[in-house]
Amino acid sequence: MRTFKILEIKESVFDDNNRQANILRDELKKEKTFLLNLMSSPGSGKTTTLVKTIKALKDEMRIGVMEADIDSDVDAFTISETGAKVIQLHTGGMCHLDSDMTKQGLEGLGTDDIDLAILENVGNLVCPAEFDTGASKSAMILSIPEGDDKPLKYPLMFSIVDVVLINKIDVLEHFDFNLEACKERIFKLNPNVKIITISSRTGEGIDEWADWIRNAVKEWNQ
Repeated sequence: MRTFKILEIKESVFDDNNRQANILRDELKKEKTFLLNLMSSPGSGKTTTLVKTIKALKDEMRIGVMEADIDSDVDAFTISETGAKVIQLHTGGMCHLDSDMTKQGLEGLGTDDIDLAILENVGNLVCPAEFDTGASKSAMILSIPEGDDKPLKYPLMFSIVDVVLINKIDVLEHFDFNLEACKERIFKLNPNVKIITISSRTGEGIDEWADWIRNAVKEWNQ
């Protein structure tokens, strides 16, 4: 006979976070602020892609970036050189951001003068996929050197995003990466996802990515 209680705390935490995420999303909708949650593994090219994205859109939109990391301010410094508004978020060892942490970040960033807010989430493909940040849309980056089997290893991440950017396409010929097989695996998990091949180094595909953001922001503000 059991003499202790069992609490399903994981489910409770997720339920509460989802409620808070929906509240935040509604607030951002009213403010006409579009929040993009950008996720990936470390080294995939998130920050370099962000720099190219900001350069493509900064004359059309007021952009703010939240750089989330366990520690350091290297990425925030890089983004600051683009002229975009930026804030560094230290998670204190946490491997993800939830909706409350995102809200705190937005309050620190200030959204009164921002049309497009971008959250560069902590670099990994597990925890960030589990927590709704309250974002308008979510995107992830998969780089060619990581391998075409990533969708098989991290199915949740590929299932919950609206866009997959396959980065470092300029080095495809140097790696054993089956692009079509990778796309097929992603579509099997997420039939409605948009897949865009890019090179954050050469700028290939950035125009298509910027167009996707433009259309998403326009729809959000309707």
